[in-house]
Amino acid sequence: MINKIDRAILELKVDGEAMYQNYLRVIENVNVIIATYESDDMGEGLQIDPQIGTCAMGSALFGWAFTLTKFAQIYCKKFGIDRSKMMEKLWGDNYFDTKGKKWKNHNKPDTEGDEDLKRAFVSFIMAPVIRLCRAAMANEMDKVEKMLPNLGITLKNDEKNLQGKHLMKNIFQKWINAAEALLEMIILKLPSPVKAQKYRAAYLYEGPPDDASCTAMKNCDKDGALMIFISKMIPTNDKGRFYAFGRVFSGTVSTGQKVRIMGPNYLPGSKNDLNIKNVQRTVIMMGGKTEAVPDIPCGNTCALIGIDAYLMKQGTIASAEDAHCIKVMKYSVSPVVRVAVDVKNAADLPKLVEGLKKLSKSDPLVQCITEASGEHIIAGCGELHVEICLKDLVEEYAKCEIRKGDPVVTYKETVTQESEKMQLSKSPNKHNRLFMKAQNLMEELSIEIEAERIGPKQDIKERKKSLVDLYEW
Repeated sequence: MINKIDRAILELKVDGEAMYQNYLRVIENVNVIIATYESDDMGEGLQIDPQIGTCAMGSALFGWAFTLTKFAQIYCKKFGIDRSKMMEKLWGDNYFDTKGKKWKNHNKPDTEGDEDLKRAFVSFIMAPVIRLCRAAMANEMDKVEKMLPNLGITLKNDEKNLQGKHLMKNIFQKWINAAEALLEMIILKLPSPVKAQKYRAAYLYEGPPDDASCTAMKNCDKDGALMIFISKMIPTNDKGRFYAFGRVFSGTVSTGQKVRIMGPNYLPGSKNDLNIKNVQRTVIMMGGKTEAVPDIPCGNTCALIGIDAYLMKQGTIASAEDAHCIKVMKYSVSPVVRVAVDVKNAADLPKLVEGLKKLSKSDPLVQCITEASGEHIIAGCGELHVEICLKDLVEEYAKCEIRKGDPVVTYKETVTQESEKMQLSKSPNKHNRLFMKAQNLMEELSIEIEAERIGPKQDIKERKKSLVDLYEW
């Protein structure tokens, strides 16, 4: 979806043609990235093309968006042609000459001195969107009321009193609702689990592609070995408890079933990051509601209760003993923007601490750190991400007023090569001299330290032995 087009209309005040050129550029950039990583065994072609309805344009903030499918549906009746033909006409170099009532592939009118023709996408889609958007924002009710009957929208009496943004949002959500565009694309364009898992299973599964768990995933087999990937923790109404939300790739998960809960660091055969527990309840999440059900077969998303104590953010749930994990999502961004938070009212401190725990569990990218000085820090991937996290913290998780610091990006330095000369430092009483030079750690050692196999918690003698024997210290 191409987002934030409301800003192009209202702030940049560009015309439809400029927006079309902009969309073309954005789609081309995305397609270049897709082409780089696309391979033949990924099902059908993944290139994005508005003509086949795989691209929406809109404004997520105001909750409206459209695809060409939506407008083609309206116009194909007027022109008396097939919807798919109409979609082709609404994109690319297609122009409709209203005087001659015919389609052209160039913008020159038949008679000299007439204005150049407008591209079909601009005149049939962007022009009405821009006109209505600007009229609603400027509170020009006479213009708005003229356009509404043609679009089949009726405003209730109290809605007519709305102004500016609220009026625009209300009208556009009735006319081109983002939920409809999203659902339409999901239903018409996304492959079903049965089709998609045939080629996705090999990418997702960390183990051999021919063991029982992977075969069950490929066939989307509801009677096969259970495989679920938990992608997110969602806070429940109970204090401090979470739904483990994810998707069933194979098998059927049922209430009370004994499962293997495997965290991201689990390796088959080891006990590390593995818990064998029962699922307390299985729940379907629909919009804002949750409904408890006895079992959920593969191909569906599900939420499990009683798993939250054993998983931090993501993980795999399986039934077979030799099952491997499903790959954990790797993010290309790391949380670098940090904001310090504090409570306005000291009595709310426990609420803040509890809220930070919930926030850190429910967002896979955010980090919540408590410094030695007792300062609480939220780290996110950018200012917008941090802003959304803080909003969730205040409204959802902590439910108390907070003070927040300025966003900072910490500056970190490292050693890249051995220093050229010996450095000297004296002890405070000037009786001892220390000579030293810096050199970088080997990559293998860095990995061991990150995995906490070598570190300050380790027994000193053991640590000394491994550093001397393995790393020649």
